[in-house]
Amino acid sequence: MSAPPRPYMPAQHLLILLVKLAVAASLASILTRSSGFQRMLMREERTLTQRVKMALVCAVIYGAGVAVRVGAPPGAYQAVDLGMEGSLVMGMLGGYVTGLLAGVFIAIPALFESRPLTMLLFAAAGVMGGLLRDLAPDKEYIWKFTPFPDLAIVRLLRRGDLRLAGFSIACVGVIVLAEVLRQTLASVFPNHGVFALEQSWTDAGPWLLVAVYATTLFAVALPIKIWNSNLNEKRLEQQQLRLNEARLAALSSQINPHFLFNTLNSVASLIRLDPDQARQVVYKLSKILRRLLRQQDNLTTLGEELSFIDDYLAIEMVRFGDKLRFVKEVDPDTLDLLVPSMLLQPLVENSIRHGLASKVDGGTIRVRSVRIGNQLQIVVEDDGVGIPEARLARMFEQGGIGVNNVNERLKVLYGDSYRMWIDSRPGEGTSTGIEIPEQVSGTVVGVESLVGSG
Repeated sequence: MSAPPRPYMPAQHLLILLVKLAVAASLASILTRSSGFQRMLMREERTLTQRVKMALVCAVIYGAGVAVRVGAPPGAYQAVDLGMEGSLVMGMLGGYVTGLLAGVFIAIPALFESRPLTMLLFAAAGVMGGLLRDLAPDKEYIWKFTPFPDLAIVRLLRRGDLRLAGFSIACVGVIVLAEVLRQTLASVFPNHGVFALEQSWTDAGPWLLVAVYATTLFAVALPIKIWNSNLNEKRLEQQQLRLNEARLAALSSQINPHFLFNTLNSVASLIRLDPDQARQVVYKLSKILRRLLRQQDNLTTLGEELSFIDDYLAIEMVRFGDKLRFVKEVDPDTLDLLVPSMLLQPLVENSIRHGLASKVDGGTIRVRSVRIGNQLQIVVEDDGVGIPEARLARMFEQGGIGVNNVNERLKVLYGDSYRMWIDSRPGEGTSTGIEIPEQVSGTVVGVESLVGSG
């Protein structure tokens, strides 16, 4: 007794199905490169205009595949026609309106081939995709659905996740139903109906039919998975940006209370000793506070920052008198360059508190700025008591709120594009230097354009 014949699956048919999957991945990748399309995908709630725009964008890409298949010689470029799959995807991601319009627009080239039912099929596929979107317990489930029914069942058994597993099975069922509808229309209306790959495959066996259904399923799933991967990357970038912004705000909020605490202590001492000077300090402090309250950006010009330092040192000079001297050696070309707000005040305060306050005859604080290539270099120097070598090696870890805070803010804003250093000799003074990328006021303002990957 001879063995039963093995199922026959022509290699050329399998090749066409594989090419179809490759085209599905390629079209999805093309759309991924569009920043506008990425923004469309990231919106869960869309206006009617945004839905129409989303349908039009996808109709151009998927409709081009239909047009190529229609314009090519008979039997050529069959695998590039992903009109029904594209309509389904648009319905799942955009809803009824997007799916319906995408199906209608994508089917327009098929009308030139006298296949009017194609538009009906694609529009129906778009509506079926919209139905799946409505069935989703959570819109995120659309991105998480798996084309493998067995995997959905495993999820159900292992995690008890009935909703996601059930939705994945529903997606598979609707996609298979759409393919059944296509094949039915293709067989009932062979000449003026719809296009189906297996329509002219006279040697198609049952396994080839299974392969056709699996190809349709994956041609719908592939774009969703590719776009989901891209969206996850964008979401991670946005989360990192928000984290950096929150971190920067927290660091900035550390500076102002620290500065206010020290200034108010000075006022408290002066009230008893010299009320007139106390009033002057309060006036200067109110002027500084008004500027701080108006300060909303993370960046300011170096000129504005130096003006702030002038007001700050005016308060300190009330206490120190002629013992405290301030010298500016500033390149005029650097005054319009952008620097982080409240960058210099913590460094100047450190020079006063830890460098000059303990010297009987006081000292001088010098601020220098210069352009070096595309970098802005700022140096704050004092001729105070200096920092012991053992402590200098640990300044960025244990350097007090001033040095640590400035370093952390620069790290958030500039990533690896900045440099900060401290040089000191006991008995001779300390020099703190900063180099940051050169940016002109009015060109790039805001943390979003400056925050790096770290």
